[in-house]
Amino acid sequence: MAEWTFLTNHARVLALMANRPKITARDLSSLIGITERSIRSIIADLESEGYIEKMKEGRRTSYKIHAKLPFRHPTQKDQSIEKLLKALGCKLV
Repeated sequence: MAEWTFLTNHARVLALMANRPKITARDLSSLIGITERSIRSIIADLESEGYIEKMKEGRRTSYKIHAKLPFRHPTQKDQSIEKLLKALGCKLV
């Protein structure tokens, strides 16, 4: 039987970024257990939809979460992702 979880990799990346804004793609890959290429694709998805903003700080990248944006699925469009991140214990700045 295939293993499954309640959160998508997109949600995991977002939650880790909320708690560690300077986390690297390599660290995300290691923590989540998917390839760095997949992480970079997820980051691109989140950035293109406005959920995160990348900011360069020297050679490092920092991430700002736009938590007031709604979920993408039609059944949750009236709810912000802030609720999920808070439920996961994320520190929102």
